[in-house]
Amino acid sequence: MFTRAIFYKIISFFIIFSKVLKKTVIYLLFVIANSQFAFCQTDSITLSNWSIKPSINTGFIMIHRSTIGHLVKGYPTFYELDLVKHTHGNKLWHLENNKPDIGLSFQFIDLKNPAQLGHAICVAPFIDIPFNVKPKVSRLIMRICWGTTYITKKFDVTTNQKDIAIGSHLNAFVQFKWFWHLQLSKNLRFEPGITFSHASNGKSANPNLGLNVLSLNAGLNIALPHNKANVLFKSKIDSSTQVKSKNEILTYFAMGLNQKGINTPKLRTHAFSVAYQRNFRNTHKFSVGIDFFYDELYHIDYENSLRQQPTGIDKFRVSAKLGYSYNIGRISIPIELGYYLVDGAKPDAPIVSRLAVRYYSKCGLVGQFGLRTHFAVAYNFEYGLGYRFFIGKK
Repeated sequence: MFTRAIFYKIISFFIIFSKVLKKTVIYLLFVIANSQFAFCQTDSITLSNWSIKPSINTGFIMIHRSTIGHLVKGYPTFYELDLVKHTHGNKLWHLENNKPDIGLSFQFIDLKNPAQLGHAICVAPFIDIPFNVKPKVSRLIMRICWGTTYITKKFDVTTNQKDIAIGSHLNAFVQFKWFWHLQLSKNLRFEPGITFSHASNGKSANPNLGLNVLSLNAGLNIALPHNKANVLFKSKIDSSTQVKSKNEILTYFAMGLNQKGINTPKLRTHAFSVAYQRNFRNTHKFSVGIDFFYDELYHIDYENSLRQQPTGIDKFRVSAKLGYSYNIGRISIPIELGYYLVDGAKPDAPIVSRLAVRYYSKCGLVGQFGLRTHFAVAYNFEYGLGYRFFIGKK
C-alpha cells in the first residue's frame, strides 16, 4: 500500500540524489580543469613532494559485546584531513614498499551519541603502502595508522554510568584502511575504500571495552604546487636500513599500567623478552622466543584464587611465542602469539598476543610501544627499550 511514509521516503531520496548529482557535476568540472594525467618513466623525474587529502567516512559501530549495544544511536561520521609526504625511491625502504606515502592524519569523529560517547579528535601518523610495484590509473593501497585520540565523553560513576566502552578521555587510536588510487589528473586522485578504526586505553583505566568502527571512505588527494622541480635519479639510493645479518637476537624490557576494577589503584606490569629473529627480504621477520611477565594484577589474582602469596617462579607468568614482523625501513610492526607455560592462577585466557610498533636504531637499540592482550581482551600497553644482537654477516 502506498502510504504517506513511503511518499516521504521517495521525496527524501530525490532530494539526496539531487544534492549528490550537483556535487558530482561540480567535481567533474574541477577534474576537467586540471592538467592531464601522465606517468613519467625516465631515470630523471619531476614529482610533487606534498599533498593534502580531505576525506569523509561513514559507517557503524561494531557491537563486539552485547553490553555496549545501548551506546549505538546512529552511524558515525569521520571528517578527515591528511598531510601527505610522497616518497620517490631514493631510499631502499621506499622501493621495498612500492614508494609509499607517509603523513599525519587529523580526524574528527561524530559518534552519533553526544550524551554518552561524545566526539573523538584523533591525531595519527600513517603509511600508505601500494600492493603493486608500478603506478597504475587504478591501484590498491593499504594504510597502517597508529596514534592517539581524545574522546570527549568517558565513563563516570555519577554522570555517565552507561558508557562502559571508554574509561578515559585519552586513548590509543589504530586504523587500517584498504582503498584505491584512481588517478584523475596529474594533481588529483580519487580514493574510495573501506576503513576499520579502533580506540581504547589498553586497560590503563576501566571500563575499557573499546570502540570498533567499520566504515566506507571517500577521499581526494590534491597535490600541492611546488616552485622548484624535484629531480631524482634512480642511481642514488640510501640503503642504510639494510639489515646487517639474516639472524639476530632481540632482547627488551617493557613496563606498563592497568587496573583491577573501576576507580581502583593503578597496577604496574613488567615484561622481559628474548627472541631469535630471522630476516627475509629485508621487509619480513619471523621470530620465536620466550616472555617473562611480572604483574601486580596477576599477584592479586593469584592470592584470590589460591589463597596464598606467589613465591619463586610462581611470581611470573612465562609464555613461549611465535611472531611475524613487517618492516618499513627502521620501523617494524610485529604481531606475536604466545601460550603460557607457567601460569599458576590462570586468571586470563592461556593465549597471549602482542601488537606493537618498534623502532630499530643504527646502533642496535630498539624502542617499542605495544598492546598485550588475552584472546583480544586488552591487558596493558607496553613501553619498552631493548637491544638486538646480530649473528654473523648477511
